[in-house]
Amino acid sequence: MRINIGGFLAKRAMMSPGMEGLYDVENDLRLTYPQFNARVNKTANFLAARGVKKGDRVALLMMNSSEFVESFLALAKLGAITVPLNWRLVPDELEFILKDSGSTTLIFGGDFQGNVDELHARGDKTDLSDWIFAGPPQHCPDYAQSYTALFEPASDAEPDYGAFEDDTLYIMYTSGTTGLPKGVVHSHATTYWAVATVSATADMRLGDRYLLSLPMFHVGALFPLVMAIHNGTSCVMQRSFDPVRTWQIIQDEKIDVALFVPAMLNFMLQAPEREQFDYSSLRWVQCGAAPVPDHLVLSYDELGIPVLQIFGQTESCGPACLVGLDKYREKLGSTGPAFFHTDVIIADEDGNEVPRGTPGELLIRSKHNMVEYWNRPDATASTLRNGWLWSGDIAIMDDDGYVFIQDRSKDMI
Repeated sequence: MRINIGGFLAKRAMMSPGMEGLYDVENDLRLTYPQFNARVNKTANFLAARGVKKGDRVALLMMNSSEFVESFLALAKLGAITVPLNWRLVPDELEFILKDSGSTTLIFGGDFQGNVDELHARGDKTDLSDWIFAGPPQHCPDYAQSYTALFEPASDAEPDYGAFEDDTLYIMYTSGTTGLPKGVVHSHATTYWAVATVSATADMRLGDRYLLSLPMFHVGALFPLVMAIHNGTSCVMQRSFDPVRTWQIIQDEKIDVALFVPAMLNFMLQAPEREQFDYSSLRWVQCGAAPVPDHLVLSYDELGIPVLQIFGQTESCGPACLVGLDKYREKLGSTGPAFFHTDVIIADEDGNEVPRGTPGELLIRSKHNMVEYWNRPDATASTLRNGWLWSGDIAIMDDDGYVFIQDRSKDMI
């Protein structure tokens, strides 16, 4: 079987025709896997009719929505490359990413029309030539085409797949405290191996209901979407995070598993309304993107909710280390050992593994590491060395192989 990430959806639709594939909470849109796949096909076919083809970069500037998910999977089927845009960025920052990536099409939501109006007014500062408005059709600006108007008459026939294992799937731009953003390139194959390593490690089951609360421009949302499709999990997607609304969704949708960052868990814990909800369906939540305070793990443990610390980064397509259900109390503060199809070591500045308990840089070796930084060969060469991804994080490893993150070795990018 050739690997096309969009093709996973067609396969799941065939294997699990009665299963709910996606629930877009904001729009109260429930889709079985076959319905989900049909909508993705309609999106792929109208994009192809507009000339989108293999290798084209298509930028997405939307809140979490069915249109975002459908566009990403449609582009995957066509072999085009998704460039997810952080909607917190200002026009100057968006312009840099659009120009650097060579994006020629922008699909954007109504929330961001002001920023997009400004980008459009800048003319040839970007390579954009096609603007698609994924908001209410009556609000579509003159320079754009309505997503809805293009979608409705399109065919839902399965398109010919335009990309496979080694072809680029997406370019996700990092952001941080210093320097220009770097475009992290992932292929269909690196994304598949991220799915494989997490599926072999985490307790995610056929028929689970997974809550997507992180923004879809983040690897912590985009990758779990693919994993859910691959594993036969139903995705329940929030437009944006709200602590009380999250508890409500967990109760109403009987959520089994989820991924949050520490700040989200803290806001949820502090919400006084929490006590009125039933969250007994939750089997575990993963938490990452920042160190997880011990008190947060212990507080949720008192509620009967295991919080499993995960470590990874955009460059590793998400996964690197995960503490399991059997050790999260005993190894408090640890982000766990490496995932199943992943190796990690703690190394000195020359790449030599240091003794257990000695601080050093965390290095990751896996088939899910990034292909490269887009248009940045020097940065790629300094980050990918001798088969290892140099994470930039200082950590120690105990005698059991459990990793404890301590600091950053370099400025964030």
